[in-house]
Amino acid sequence: MAGAIASRMSFSSLKRKQPKTFTVRIATMDAEMEFSCEVKWKGKDLFDLVCRTLGLRETWFFGLQYTIKDTVAWLKMDKKVLDHDVPTEEPKTFHFLAKFYPENAEEELVQEITQHLFFLQVKKQILDEKIFCPPEASVLLASYAVQAKQCDLVSVSHPSQVINLYQMTPEMWEERITAWYAEHRGRARDEAEMEYLKIAQDLEMYGVNYFAIRNKKGTELLLGVDALGLHIYDPDNRLTPKISFPWNEIRNISYSDKEFTIKPLDKKIDVFKFNSSKLRVNKLILQLCIGNHDLFMRRRKADSLEVQQMKAQAREEKARKQMERQRLAREKQMREEAERTRDELERRLMQLKEEATMANEALMRSEETADLLAEKAQITEEEAKLLAQKAAEAEQEMQRIKATAIRTEEEKRLMEQKVLEAEMLALKMAEESERRSEGTALQLPLLCFSSPSSYPSDTTALPTDLPSFNLISESLSFDFKDTDMKRLSMEIEKEKVEYMEKSKHLQEQLNELKTEIEALKLKERETALDILHNENSSRGNSKHNTIKKVSEGPSLYFP
Repeated sequence: MAGAIASRMSFSSLKRKQPKTFTVRIATMDAEMEFSCEVKWKGKDLFDLVCRTLGLRETWFFGLQYTIKDTVAWLKMDKKVLDHDVPTEEPKTFHFLAKFYPENAEEELVQEITQHLFFLQVKKQILDEKIFCPPEASVLLASYAVQAKQCDLVSVSHPSQVINLYQMTPEMWEERITAWYAEHRGRARDEAEMEYLKIAQDLEMYGVNYFAIRNKKGTELLLGVDALGLHIYDPDNRLTPKISFPWNEIRNISYSDKEFTIKPLDKKIDVFKFNSSKLRVNKLILQLCIGNHDLFMRRRKADSLEVQQMKAQAREEKARKQMERQRLAREKQMREEAERTRDELERRLMQLKEEATMANEALMRSEETADLLAEKAQITEEEAKLLAQKAAEAEQEMQRIKATAIRTEEEKRLMEQKVLEAEMLALKMAEESERRSEGTALQLPLLCFSSPSSYPSDTTALPTDLPSFNLISESLSFDFKDTDMKRLSMEIEKEKVEYMEKSKHLQEQLNELKTEIEALKLKERETALDILHNENSSRGNSKHNTIKKVSEGPSLYFP
């Protein structure tokens, strides 16, 4: 029983000791985080947890911002989180932002994470036109933003007032940004971000928190609070203050109810009083004045041990990164050179491959050409052999025709000789008959001209000294018959026609052969006879035509 009671008491004790928690969402410039917080946590507990998570040591620049009734407020470090006028729903959202700005970013911002958070916040303020940026500065800032983000120019943004001010296309802007970008290409991200902040901190609205106020006359003005002091602006001009109160010239700032009083060190200068319409705004103004004044005084003192340690570590880290960047730059250069060498070798290899391919193709074409030429030469040789064979056959045919012609000519010549001899014999016989007729005309006037039937039958009556003409006549009578002469003439004419037909056919074959071998003729090797033959052929003069012309008489052939 006692044990049960003890266990219940122990359970109740654990239940009472278990803290109640609530969820908090923290939004930085580039991330969101959620934490489970105890209800007793103060603003400093949550703030320190966020800083530890981010690895941030320069905590004095930052704070946790939230919005209540359209008014910006900052979480107080010494007040419980749940005691603030924060929304009741969870997760409770706070923005981790820079609350105070440095006078000189390069000297004061030590950690890289600090620089990065400032860079993101200032860039957003410029793009949202909460900080005025002239066009030339926007182009330069954009080039460093590109370098910091290592991105393409397409993703670069400009303030709308800059874009609307100029009739320039995005390509024209990119052209100018590219020209600047080329000047500082190769910088590391932290270097590019720091260059961005060094340019941005010279802008008139950089780091200034503006508040609507009224002076004691009721004139509406703007109060600007920044790292250098307090500034009074005309509502229509946030760039040039009408009055400025540097922190080192302010003796005291007091706040009573809704009225602020600024007392300069120089007593000759009048005290400046103003008020605002909202209590929360007055509290915010007072926080910013106290915080900026404290940082102003802190900068003018020797660095604390913590800051000295951070700066030493930052220098070492910077030196290490510089050496690392140099090593990487050398490696990059060597890699680029190796890649260029490789690309050159690959290009040369490709060129050699192309040349080898072209050479192989040329060789193949040459081999194909050689094969074609060899095949053509073989065909030409076979054609030449065929033509030579045809020429030999034609020559044989010509020789045969010539032999036939010679035999025909010989027969014709013999026949003509026989005819000539017969004619001469007949002529002699006629002459002899005439002579004899003249010698014996007185005795036998009718002997030679009488027909055989009128001859005396008694041969003994003839004189003994007369030759026997009847015997001779009888021996030659068959050569002089009309039918025999006609038959002989017909045979000669037939042989002549056959010869002409054979000659014509032979000429046609020769012409055909000449046409076939004309392409193979070597003109430079023609003899004088060849030339004369060609001339005759071109004139249509053949052997028989020439003979015919000669037989018709010299005057027809020779002039």
